[in-house]
Amino acid sequence: MAEMHDENFLDESRIWSVLEQTNKPDPTYIDDILHKAAAGKGLELAEAAALLAPLPEDKLAALFNTALKLKEAVYGKRMVLFAPLYVSNLCANRCAYCAFSADNKALERRSLSPEELAQEVRSIQAMGHKRIMAVYGEHPAWTPQAIAASVAAIYEVKTPPHGEIRRVNVNCAPLDTAGFAELKKAGIGTYQCFQESYHRATYARVHLGGRKKDFAWRLLAMHRAQQAGVDDIGLGVLFGLFDHRFELLALLCHARELEQKFGTGPHTISFPRIEPAQNSTLSQNPPYAVSDEQFKRIIAVMRLALPYTGMIITTRENAELKRELLRLGISQLSAASRTSPGGYAEDQANKPAAQQFWVGDARSLAQVIHELQQDSYLPSFCTSCYRKGRTGEHFMELAKSAFIHTFCQPNALCTFYEYLLDYAEPALQLEGTATIAKAVETLHDAAAQTTVRQRLERIRNGERDICV
Repeated sequence: MAEMHDENFLDESRIWSVLEQTNKPDPTYIDDILHKAAAGKGLELAEAAALLAPLPEDKLAALFNTALKLKEAVYGKRMVLFAPLYVSNLCANRCAYCAFSADNKALERRSLSPEELAQEVRSIQAMGHKRIMAVYGEHPAWTPQAIAASVAAIYEVKTPPHGEIRRVNVNCAPLDTAGFAELKKAGIGTYQCFQESYHRATYARVHLGGRKKDFAWRLLAMHRAQQAGVDDIGLGVLFGLFDHRFELLALLCHARELEQKFGTGPHTISFPRIEPAQNSTLSQNPPYAVSDEQFKRIIAVMRLALPYTGMIITTRENAELKRELLRLGISQLSAASRTSPGGYAEDQANKPAAQQFWVGDARSLAQVIHELQQDSYLPSFCTSCYRKGRTGEHFMELAKSAFIHTFCQPNALCTFYEYLLDYAEPALQLEGTATIAKAVETLHDAAAQTTVRQRLERIRNGERDICV
């Protein structure tokens, strides 16, 4: 497979020009943008830039309200849950913002042995999770074959009676096309890789050594992944390294490039902000710190720009802010996360000796689920789309139709009921059963309600993994 080396889609001068031209948008232009966005038509670069400009309070409120309505029209009240699993913190890169940097001699380096990996998976399964994001530092030891083998090992771990991981997403260093083909063969879900910063000068300043210094190699990773058949991909930047307006527009340029070249853009976009990391002065004082208000604007604008893309918030953020962000476009979140190898089995919560960054949300999965229901959300552990082949262009086609009614809502209800029966304490089980009963009533027709009730009864009688 031939490699692609065209990075011309990222035109910094064009991004700056768009930002300058839209810095003082007319109020009627904002109204027109929001009207278009509400119909799920996405945003052009200039339209997204205008929504990032200074806005009066009424227009800002309209922006947030439009993002909420669009998110619920596309995704409903579902909220997908997952857990990151740090397989290794070995890293040959020297990144100024990260505790895993090769320069950090104080970090306790570790790659999980097969036995330790299995124990981490069992600990995650014991909470009730079905979806994992496996995370690897960039190091020669972690070849595509080694990563693929660890993914296979995660899938193999079963904890009777019903503990299993149904989807392993992967966050690892960029690979060549042959390497990505290895991951595809191993059955990964989403391949996730963040550019960190799309601003070339900033990228050079914060990446001081290792393969990650190569801006273009990282930028074109998703091109190579798509060439290798990995059509389910996740983008993101590390907000705080550079001007958030530039980064958001550059991220949109990246998403549009992939959509134009391969027929599908990112399946997910993540929104990490810099958090304090061991022996990283930069992480203690981010050069372009993003306030909570700016962060909310970022989430809302991205929801309008890419209405059918999953949006992820992690446990970097505290519980209170996360509750606000869920209303602005987030559709997936991690829960009860640990950011160091062995962190689950050894219960390492916010112990800096081996973790990548400080975790802002220490709630258990059960607490997160309780609070999601308090805010009228439906927790979901669904992984069916990848396993049923609904990925890439196929997924996007379905997402723009009656996808939520046909697939997402029924699968969310069934997987949540599995969680309640297998892992929830009695009080949470009672609360969740009431949530499910109410949600069934909202299904679009009587036949769908009957079908879901039948599936729920089968689950109550011991069947599992009933998905469409």
